Amino acid sequence: MKYDFDTLVERRGTYSLKWDVGENELPMWVADMDFKTAPEIIAAVEQRAKHGVFGYSVLPEEWRQAVIGWWETRHHFLLRREWLLFCSGVIPAISSAVRKFTAPGDHVLVQPPVYNVFFNCIANNGREILENRLIYDGENYQMDFEDLERKLAEPRTTMMILCNPHNPVGKLWDKQTLEKVGELCWKHHVLVISDEIHCDMTAPGQEYIPFASAGEKCRDNSITCAAPTKTFNFAGLQSAVVIVPEKVLREKMECALDADEIGSPNVFAPLAAIAAYTEGAPWLDALREYVFENKRLARQFLEREIPQIKALVSPASYLLWLDCAGASSNSTQLQSYLRRETGLYLTDGKQYRADGSFLRMNIACPREILSDGLERLRRGIVKLQANPQKQEYEL
Repeated sequence: MKYDFDTLVERRGTYSLKWDVGENELPMWVADMDFKTAPEIIAAVEQRAKHGVFGYSVLPEEWRQAVIGWWETRHHFLLRREWLLFCSGVIPAISSAVRKFTAPGDHVLVQPPVYNVFFNCIANNGREILENRLIYDGENYQMDFEDLERKLAEPRTTMMILCNPHNPVGKLWDKQTLEKVGELCWKHHVLVISDEIHCDMTAPGQEYIPFASAGEKCRDNSITCAAPTKTFNFAGLQSAVVIVPEKVLREKMECALDADEIGSPNVFAPLAAIAAYTEGAPWLDALREYVFENKRLARQFLEREIPQIKALVSPASYLLWLDCAGASSNSTQLQSYLRRETGLYLTDGKQYRADGSFLRMNIACPREILSDGLERLRRGIVKLQANPQKQEYEL
């Protein structure tokens, strides 16, 4: 079946967070695709909506079997049904885990540049953010294991939030790296919370490795948070899975989700997930081809038209991590300048605590939007280089 990813879907006027912008602005910031979800998912939701009664829901066994089947087929990792907990979202699950497994004042380790909401999950719950910064060599990012072990060994460090695959840099961590993280966290009694929401969006022919599959110490000292929502573009339906192989951790996590009232599904959440995991593979495979062709085209455009900006090679996610050092030393000013002068709305890398000047660009959109966004970026950089003072403004 051929899927249509080129047709523009009008999202203004739909209470869309992404598209709640000015009339002439083009939002390419938040990780929210501009494609309709898979037809099979739409059909499942429409069929349920026709019933007309939307009372309290229970989690069907089909949901667990769909998750198990998907992970075995796509990720070669056999889950057990008892490992699986439902949650309304990955971030609510992470926040709940922070509250349950750490104490106020504890250190929770993260690896910037990394998804900015992790910082909120930590600070808003009265815990301290501890940074193990990734090492950037101008082309790629790697973990700094010497610094990681030193910080894991600190008595107040009780949790590490791993981003696998890594957002915003689009990194696929290899098994050796994950094993080493698992060994160090086991050694220093630090629980790993692995955010794997981008796990299904990888370049064609490339696969990610679940942290819990990398070894026994990874499996028995971790809580994995994943979801079909990012992959299939139905974040608004609030459906996630929390995977906890170790029995004691699982029982505590289940209590935490129940206490925070985030462990019960709405009427559409499990149905959408079941449809995605049992019928959505062909759509996803076609989507991956389209998205990673978008990435290739964007990199070619930058190399040809805007050599001052470099897109890092990113085999995961539908996000481009743009090194803008050749155009500006201040990503905050650059992001605001581009939005003001061209209407292009990207995300400032400082939100992710990036060193240097980086912007994040969401390219999960029809080619027409991608071309518009890249041309706005080119136009903005040309204008800036002609008059560098125009970037400066009151923050």
